[in-house]
Amino acid sequence: MIRLKDLSKVYRTAYMETVALDKINIHIRKGEFVAVMGPSGCGKSTLLNIVGMIDTAASGEYFFDGEEIASRSENELVDLRKQNIGFIFQNFNLIDDLSVQENVDLPLLYLGLSKKERREKVAQALELVGLAGRAKHKPQELSGGQQQRVAVARSVVGDPKLILADEPTGNLDTKNGDDVMNMLALLKEKGATILMVTHSPEHGAKADRIISMLDGKVVSGAEEQLIDPVSNVTALKQAN
Repeated sequence: MIRLKDLSKVYRTAYMETVALDKINIHIRKGEFVAVMGPSGCGKSTLLNIVGMIDTAASGEYFFDGEEIASRSENELVDLRKQNIGFIFQNFNLIDDLSVQENVDLPLLYLGLSKKERREKVAQALELVGLAGRAKHKPQELSGGQQQRVAVARSVVGDPKLILADEPTGNLDTKNGDDVMNMLALLKEKGATILMVTHSPEHGAKADRIISMLDGKVVSGAEEQLIDPVSNVTALKQAN
């Protein structure tokens, strides 16, 4: 589903040049759950933003679902993103003035669905994350774990081909973090393709594969290769 070929990203100011990504080559197949790990500043978030079509590369090729998109216009990228990608953020990014139901409904407003279709999809998504009884609540009336569940529901309500999760457990306690990881595992079982950035070796080890990054480069895990959870946790703890 995702193939990056010699992808680079450079940030320039009047005084300096920073290479955020340096000729990245990555392949992620449909239905795979991939975690990206590495120290702060290694390029993880930049990679996620480019895959999510929020940012663009300076050079290289990006193939999404078999189509090369690096040369697409901003409007074309916006349409592709709305139709194909769901996002889960560390800080939830919910709108406080909207109810849970309205927050989850937001991605569907751009897809041209009828009100009845949207209502059914929102109900299914909230049922999936165990929050069907909280549809009328506002985000501030929920715990942090429940807010992240709403974010998960919002990310999947439009049946996206790809789910991007940026530190989805970073602001949660252990129990709620594990609950979110279990939901991601369930989405993977249902056929979702997931790319997750995380600092947690335990959560990273729940993915099918870990891509390790350092100084804008991929140092391991770029190609399809299933991991052994026990040995991988040990290796990652040593690396960190």
